[in-house]
Amino acid sequence: MKLMEIFGNVAAVFGILVCCVAGVSRLLGNWQTLGFSTMTLFTLGVGLMVVACLAKLQVLSAR
Repeated sequence: MKLMEIFGNVAAVFGILVCCVAGVSRLLGNWQTLGFSTMTLFTLGVGLMVVACLAKLQVLSAR
């Protein structure tokens, strides 16, 4: 369970960072970042945060 908790925290941090990068890039007027559309990066960030929520929910329900 400790590994799942760490995985949830790491996924959450990466999700937030990816969303922030996509948001700042879009606010600066860039449609592409690192070869990907900013909307694609934002969707990836949201997906990572959803995975983090599910991992944390699993940890909470196992206790």
